[in-house]
Amino acid sequence: MATYDLEQQEQLDQAKHFWKTYGNLITWTLILILGAYAAWTGYLYWQNDQAGKASVLFEEIDRAALQGDTSKVALVFKDIREKHPGTTYTAQAALLAAKVQATAGKDEDARASLQWLIDNGKNPDLVAVARLRLAGLQLDAKQHDAALKLLDADLPEEFKPLVQDRRGDILAAQGKKAEALQAYKEAWKTMDPAIEYRRFIEGKLTALGEPPAASSLAQPAAVSAMPPGLAPTN
Repeated sequence: MATYDLEQQEQLDQAKHFWKTYGNLITWTLILILGAYAAWTGYLYWQNDQAGKASVLFEEIDRAALQGDTSKVALVFKDIREKHPGTTYTAQAALLAAKVQATAGKDEDARASLQWLIDNGKNPDLVAVARLRLAGLQLDAKQHDAALKLLDADLPEEFKPLVQDRRGDILAAQGKKAEALQAYKEAWKTMDPAIEYRRFIEGKLTALGEPPAASSLAQPAAVSAMPPGLAPTN
């Protein structure tokens, strides 16, 4: 029994020595781990809360858009971007606001809404859509150099055919036929033949005197689908 008590005492002494040596380190490590977990959990809660509130405002801006109420659209968009700038709902609201504003002839407001998304958007696909639509509005305003510069950004691969198509429109408006043809050919070649919009690009090539060669019709395309949410309009 004495030997057993001695062994227990030695184990206890070892435990005390270990805790004395490493106790603070273990304690602070646990604090950091638990603190990080609490912070992450709190962040997820905050993110979900922000998304929920942003969705309510997006529904409001959507109703205003359906009614063609540009003043209400502008007011709600200002509210959502100030309160919930980082959510996907806010990025979608920017595109919707710009569409309503452009339809109402308020091109300056539309350009401002799209520029906000370009500067602040987190979703690369929605930012790419904003760049393409803003380039279209700048084309309409004859701001050709600004529009071309806007398209020079590194955009997701699936947007490349649409970027080349828009670049062709701008170059054609500048009277640069050879460069416009090159851009349209690249757009036509890389867009999936199943996408209906490819026929519009073919029409542009034909109008410039160089319809796609018959041998090219069977060539596989590099991009398989039109990016979601992007209509072939300005």
